[in-house]
Parts: sequence; structure tokens; C-alpha cells
Amino acid sequence: MQNIKELVRKNIASMQPYSSARDEFTGSEGIFLDANENPFGIYNRYPDPKQQLVKKELAKLKKVSEENIFLGNGSDEIIDLLFRIFCEPGKDTAITFSPTYGMYKVAAAINDVALLDIALDEGFQIDFDATEKIIAEHSPKLVFICSPNNPTGNTLVNIERLITGFNGIVVIDEAYIDFSPHESYVQSALTLPNVVVMQTLSKAWGLAGARIGMAFANTEMIALLNKVKPPYNISLLNQKAAVEALQAVATFQTNKDIILAEKQRMVSALTALTAVVKIFPSDANFILVAFSNADMVYEYLIEKGIITRNRNTVVKNAIRITVGSSAENNAALDALKNMPS
Repeated sequence: MQNIKELVRKNIASMQPYSSARDEFTGSEGIFLDANENPFGIYNRYPDPKQQLVKKELAKLKKVSEENIFLGNGSDEIIDLLFRIFCEPGKDTAITFSPTYGMYKVAAAINDVALLDIALDEGFQIDFDATEKIIAEHSPKLVFICSPNNPTGNTLVNIERLITGFNGIVVIDEAYIDFSPHESYVQSALTLPNVVVMQTLSKAWGLAGARIGMAFANTEMIALLNKVKPPYNISLLNQKAAVEALQAVATFQTNKDIILAEKQRMVSALTALTAVVKIFPSDANFILVAFSNADMVYEYLIEKGIITRNRNTVVKNAIRITVGSSAENNAALDALKNMPS
């Protein structure tokens, strides 16, 4: 692949990042008259812009250096920053594989980047021959791969073929990797200059309200992300929540085991229902289920107070059902069992 410096937009490469008061003085003791903060209150001080306590916990958990971690205000901020770093508005292109997470398309549109949307095959896997032809024709800067994929739930295989044959940046979105039996690409990202792996604390760690997205990459890539991020992009409250969650690994594991067991129970129960046409394999905390009439099923469940995600527009007659608590899952299953034929 090209040297990463050659892929970065020229204005980004030459810019000087903003230096906040907390960047210039990193101590914890003293009379702070440097950041125009209010001297009164509990949350009156700006948070650590480097999120050092969170990164310390993540480094231990993921077996990486803190210098290989970037934290964003959700994964969506990381997606947006990658577009800003590498793609010239109105000139460059990026690739996604559909159906997939919709924010890639939104972020591309916001940054005026043409998005080449390549359909996954019938097994929701990458058609590498078709993808390589499109790459050769359009020379995209970014490729986004969601694995386990949303909304299909399956793990995408043979990603290495794309990584080794691509001249741009491969972004692997592993939002659901904690639920998957497959190995993460985090360790690979540390040594491969063109790979960024995104993860999140929103799913298996139960911190959707805190909006903590993570990027793992080589130090040069992390430096670029830090260069363009807002100075205080993770609040003090959210950093505290992240540290507390990451220090409670036993709770995380217990809750994850419950979710995975509930998923298997739901799959078994859904398989027995005549209304269900197909259940797609899932390595995530949700199940994609095909019905004969997804729109009807979706509206029926809403009437029963059960909110699912109608994915009929991207996978014909499919509804995505998140694995909830045992009581929530029972309510969904009972409603489906008693649904008029």
C-alpha cells in the first residue's frame, strides 16, 4: 500500500492541532486559572483530553499500548474523522458493503465523499472479485467493513485478502466483536499500517448512553486522529463510567454470558414458530429473522408494546430483534406465538 503520509489530505498534514489548557499542563495539583473554568461546582473542570485513565484500563484489557488507542464520542465520531483525514471533499471515494451500518453512508454524504456500495453475496459475504475490480477502477481511499455485520449478524471472512491487496485504509468495525467466537483484528491493526479497528463500549459493556467509541491502530494513525479531534471530546462523566465498567470485568462477562444464552434460547424458540421463514446466523447480540410479511409483523409487535427494527428495506421481509432480558425476550416470543396467522 501507499505510505500513510501520501494518503492524508494535504491540509490535514500541514495543520497544527489545537492545544487546550489541559494539553499544556497535565498535572493534578495547583490553582487552576488557565482554562476559563468556573471555580464552583462538582463538574466545573474540563475532562482529561487524552482520557488517560480509560486508556490505561483498555490497554490492560486489550493487551495493547495506550499509544495504540484513540477514543471518540461514539464510533460515529471516529468514522467522521477518518473521512476528514483521508478524503478530499468532492474528489475521493470510499467503499462499503451492503447491507451494513447506515452511518457510513451518512458520514460520506456529510463529507462530500462518493460512496461505492457493493452488495454482499447471498451468504452476506464479500464478493472479492467484484470488489477488486471496483477498487482498480475507482482507487478509493477508505473501505469500511462491519464484522460481525449489522444488520445481518454474521462475521465476514477472508478480510485479509482485501487488506493485503488494497492501497488505501481498511476500517474494520467490530462493534459486536465481544459477542463473537471469532478473533478480533486489534492485534493485526498494530502492525498493519493501513488498518483501523473500531470497537465500542455501547454493546457488550452496556454503556450506550456514555458514547465511547474506540479505534485501535498503529501509532502514526492514532496521532492523526488525535490531531483532528475536538479537544474535550469525551466528557468527565463518560470517562468515569468507562473506567468503572472496564474495572468490572466479572460483571461484563456474566452479563455477556446471559445475553448469549438468551440468544440461543430465542433462536430455538423462533425456529419452532410457523410465522418464521428463516433465522440468519448471528455472532452479535441480535437476531435477523425473516418473516413472510415483515411489515405486518413489525406493526403487530408495536401494538403489543414490543419495539424491534424493521429491516425490510435492506433485507427482504427481515426484522432485527435485539436480545433483551429474559422477561423482555419472553414477552416478544409470547407475542409472536399468539400472532394471528
